[in-house]
Amino acid sequence: MTDAPSTVAPASDGVRAEWAMRTVAEYHSAAITQHLTLWLIQIGASPDLIRMGLRITDDELMHAEMAHGVLNAAGGSLSAPLDREALKLDRDPAVALEVDVARVVTEVFCLGETVAVPLFSALRRGCTVPIARDALDRVLEDEVRHREFGWQALTWLLTETAMGETLKVQMQAELGGMLRRLSRNYAGQQGRCTPDEIAWGLMAPPRYGIILAETLARSFVPRFEAVGIDAASAWADAMASPT
Repeated sequence: MTDAPSTVAPASDGVRAEWAMRTVAEYHSAAITQHLTLWLIQIGASPDLIRMGLRITDDELMHAEMAHGVLNAAGGSLSAPLDREALKLDRDPAVALEVDVARVVTEVFCLGETVAVPLFSALRRGCTVPIARDALDRVLEDEVRHREFGWQALTWLLTETAMGETLKVQMQAELGGMLRRLSRNYAGQQGRCTPDEIAWGLMAPPRYGIILAETLARSFVPRFEAVGIDAASAWADAMASPT
């Protein structure tokens, strides 16, 4: 893979800032998934789930490398060292490890990776700069598998472990807060993208909220319903208490 040729759209500061953020986010995801996989080993999860977690860690590391390549091609670089304290998961000593595992699986994978599929599909749609398109192609291909890992892991936790019913009640209680955090990240954003920025794989900020709303109806509600969790009521609670 080579850097983008000189004939491609010029890269703006916004392009460089976005791909710097993506580089850090993907590296963070690699660390988080590696830590989650350790927790899965500790609670005796299915070997298939453990192997999926290890593969996803490698995927996320590749995504970080590719994002960094796009950043370099855009004329940018990371401006500061990564926050080491952010590259791990925190345990709540007051609860069983299974509860923390369920929280991460639900928020990071069932929510985050599920909405990531249509999100990266939309980013890819207008992307024409070759190095950026290659990165988005790879991310989108992998995100489908990452999404399924989340739902398989949650199903295993709720149906195959001794704490299944307890975890179901806990995730129902916490889902509203998770959705509220996701909404803060995606919804209500303002701004526009230039055609050149779209060519580099960016998207107008308001589209993020639209994609989240579509994902809620198409994916979150039916998928959570399948494991006995009411995402529609959790979303209503989240919107009723936006703070």
